[in-house]
Amino acid sequence: MNKITSAVGGAILAAVALGAPAKADEFINVLTGGTSGVYYPLGAGLANIYGEKIEGARTQVQSTKASVENLNLLQSGGGEIAFALGDSVAAAWAGDEEAGFPAKLDQLRGIAAIYPNFIQVVASKESGITDFEGLKGRSLSVGAPASGTELNARAIFGAMDMSYDDLGKVEYLPFAESVELIKNRQLDGTLQSAGLGVASIRDLSSSLPITVVAIPASVAETLGAPYIAATIPAGTYDGQDADVPTVAVSNYLVSHAGVSDETAYQMTKQLFENLDTLVAAHQAASQITVEHALDGMPIPLHPGAERYYREQGLIQ
Repeated sequence: MNKITSAVGGAILAAVALGAPAKADEFINVLTGGTSGVYYPLGAGLANIYGEKIEGARTQVQSTKASVENLNLLQSGGGEIAFALGDSVAAAWAGDEEAGFPAKLDQLRGIAAIYPNFIQVVASKESGITDFEGLKGRSLSVGAPASGTELNARAIFGAMDMSYDDLGKVEYLPFAESVELIKNRQLDGTLQSAGLGVASIRDLSSSLPITVVAIPASVAETLGAPYIAATIPAGTYDGQDADVPTVAVSNYLVSHAGVSDETAYQMTKQLFENLDTLVAAHQAASQITVEHALDGMPIPLHPGAERYYREQGLIQ
């Protein structure tokens, strides 16, 4: 045995003696959204949980353009778990090219339904916009191009018998950039699909007077699942002194078939066993419950997640 072989053999024996792990560390990249949205702080909280609670896990949080980009990244193995809107997930599984999915994303696997995104249309008070019809001829940001928010915007405009052509100007911008333009009087309003109390709108409402624009309950009836009628409670934002009707759509945590069953099991288990940590990251997480984790799941469950739900008695 030469000296090199002997040295390698000695290192292996030493590792075994010390009880070193036989497999490489598990890498978990959490795909989120823009840093001013809700996905990002929740993703950071989730990454911290996984790094602390899953043995051998190394985690990373990636800021993205959210749902559509996240799902395409999962299909190509560019992440292990991602946040996405329910209608985007359904469109990805169907291969809806118009929604940003040229082919069916057949590697996607479900982890959990989490909290609803509320479609929040906010205009500066000085714009004079008081209802959805009042957006005609005005300038509005509808979210980043082909994002989950922008898909929601298209659907809602259609249900209101309107289109982007009715607007005076359309901007395709992430949340924070939209708010900055409104602050600078370069934009009248923004449509944001996010959890209640999203940082971008809180920032806007603390900077200038706003109007939270109602979306009638009839829109949810027209669109059907996964859209539901919802309410933005009074006091959610500075200066909002009354409840405002709107529509909401569920968010999901999604993985892909290449993630091991054990990792998917642990990602699911640690999510529900550490919800208090997620709530500390953002209040939207207070709406996450294991009892509703399978509600409306538009894609097959990951086998690892399915194992957890069987243990909880949610699947027989």
